Amino acid sequence: MKVFLSYAHDDADHAMRMGEAHAKIGGLEIADPERDHFPGDNWAGAVARALEESNAMVVLLTPAAVSSQNVKLNMEYALGAENYNNRLIPVVVGDEDAIPSDKIPWIVRDMPRYKLYDSDNVTPKIEPIAKAILRNT
Repeated sequence: MKVFLSYAHDDADHAMRMGEAHAKIGGLEIADPERDHFPGDNWAGAVARALEESNAMVVLLTPAAVSSQNVKLNMEYALGAENYNNRLIPVVVGDEDAIPSDKIPWIVRDMPRYKLYDSDNVTPKIEPIAKAILRNT
């Protein structure tokens, strides 16, 4: 299963840790256009292809992400695309109270959210996120 990883540019370190951890879980391939394209590539085309080819989306929710137009567009795409049916997984990075809920699409606000880290803020908690993705296959 191919999982599109949506996040704000400022959150690239968290996305990298999550992508590396997901790679250790069988059956999940991470699509990360930010990481997977080269200078001079058509970035918008790479994102469009990755969105079309993916079957699930993990969106990292941070203050930067909910203010990012690209992250909002990715979520809107996932909410309307058949290939993402029930597989948009919101993942909170950091303090959930620091994320302005009025900037999160209303339907995403009502979805179950997962925390990326326990108190150490270093080791991603991947298994519950992977189970949520695979549960809806």
